Amino acid sequence: MLTSWAVDLANVKAIYPWQGAELIMVIAGVVAWILWHVIQLREEKEEFQKDVEEYGSKESIKKALDDHSL
Repeated sequence: MLTSWAVDLANVKAIYPWQGAELIMVIAGVVAWILWHVIQLREEKEEFQKDVEEYGSKESIKKALDDHSL
């Protein structure tokens, strides 16, 4: 336990919890980030398919968007 900052820091070992687990945390963060993108793309694809079923083909959706653009 560190009781004073007036020490030689070369002799101090761990000053924060989970020291040495940084690589595991980075890998877990990157995996979670990629997984979020995969889930997001799947949900957006499903939503687009529902829109196509409701409003027609891709061409009619594009035409409707082009007609209402400024």
